[in-house]
Amino acid sequence: MNNIERRDAQMAYISDDAIFEEQKKCRKILQKLNTVDCSDFDAIGKLVKELFGKSEGAFLNPPFYCDYGSHIEVGKNFFANYNCMIIDVAKVKIGDNCQMAPNVAIYTAGHPVHPASRNTAYEYGIEVTIGDNVWIGGNTVIVPGVHIGSNTVIGAGSVVTKDIPDWVIAAGNPCKVIRKITEDDRKFYFRDREFDAEAWNHIQQMWKAE
Repeated sequence: MNNIERRDAQMAYISDDAIFEEQKKCRKILQKLNTVDCSDFDAIGKLVKELFGKSEGAFLNPPFYCDYGSHIEVGKNFFANYNCMIIDVAKVKIGDNCQMAPNVAIYTAGHPVHPASRNTAYEYGIEVTIGDNVWIGGNTVIVPGVHIGSNTVIGAGSVVTKDIPDWVIAAGNPCKVIRKITEDDRKFYFRDREFDAEAWNHIQQMWKAE
């Protein structure tokens, strides 16, 4: 097997010239994305689509960093805020309606723990998956192999080292479940602050229109 095949099979591999050629394509798009007029939302949207390929309504605020772009699969209405980094050696699969606050980092790449093995230049990538309707707080780090369930919130500053289930709020280093998200949470926009009557009526009309 060549190193591209080994990488894509989530096996140990070495970054050789063929792999660097793939990364060059990504870096050319990133160069455009990270230097485009930040007020030109249409241009940013087109570059995001060029970077990710298939996407519907995806948008991010530059700067953004990744290794390949083509290994990132996003659902509808994906949004990443400033300074997001996705090291996409392996696949990163993100569902619909996911939001990422500033400085979120997703790592699929890693290196052997023992220095003798690490110094051979072998490395690996293990995929990360994120469900639908997930909100990831600022400065969160997600490490290789993690799965985050749908409808979950990850608190700011978390280091996610293990799988997180659906419908929970989780936070911390290491990230742990704090509580379930329930129907009672619908009426609040921040901690114990409830939506005012005008906003609540608007929200209910939006739900009816779905």
